[in-house]
Amino acid sequence: MPESAITVPVPSPSGRHDGRSLSALLRQIVLDRSRDRISIADLIAISGDRAFGALLFIFATPNILPIPIPGISAMLGLPLLYLTGQLLLGYDRPWLPGIISKRSFARRDFSQIVHRILPALTRAERVLHPRLSLLTSPAMERVIGAVSFILAVLIFLPIPLGNALPGVAIGLFALGILARDGIAILLGFLTSILSVVVVSGVVYGLTVAAIFVIRQAFGI
Repeated sequence: MPESAITVPVPSPSGRHDGRSLSALLRQIVLDRSRDRISIADLIAISGDRAFGALLFIFATPNILPIPIPGISAMLGLPLLYLTGQLLLGYDRPWLPGIISKRSFARRDFSQIVHRILPALTRAERVLHPRLSLLTSPAMERVIGAVSFILAVLIFLPIPLGNALPGVAIGLFALGILARDGIAILLGFLTSILSVVVVSGVVYGLTVAAIFVIRQAFGI
C-alpha cells in the first residue's frame, strides 16, 4: 500500500484496529463471499468506531453514479442524514437505529458500485496527504457536519439532478477527514456551494414549469 494511501481503522479479532487503505477496505467487503447481502450494520462494523469518513464516503459517492437500483437515493440518503448530524454534534463514533442499520444491499449490487468507484479512489489515495491542518481540526469537522447535513437533505429529497454534486462534495469531505487533507476539504466546500446553486436552479425551474402547466391546464 502506498505511504500516502488513506488509512481507516478496521476492527481486528482482538478488538484493535489495523490501518488499512479505504480502497482495501472496500475490496475486503466485496471479496467476502460469506454472505449474499451486505447490511448497513455490516458496513458500520467493518469501518470501525471512528470511521465517519469511511462511512460518509461509502454512502455519498454512489450518488455520483447512474445506478439503476430502485430507492437507492433514500437508502443512501437516510444514513447520511444521521451520520452528518452526528458529525455536526461531535459524536465519537457513528450510530444508526436498527430500522436503518438492518437494511441491506445485494452483494452483487454493492460490488458493482465499488468497482466503479475504486479507480478514482485509488488515484486519490496517491495524492492526498495531511496538510492545511486548520481545516481538519475537530471544530472544523463540526462545520463539515453542518454543511454535509444540508447536502444529505438534498440527496434524500427526490430532486432531479440533486444527487451528483452533493455526493461529490460529501465524498471530498470524507476523503479530507480520512487523510487529514485540508485541500480536499476546501474542494468539498467549493463543490457544496456549487451544489446548492445548481439544485436551487433546478427547483426554481421545476417550480416555474409547474406553474406554467397549471395555468395552461386551468386557463388561469
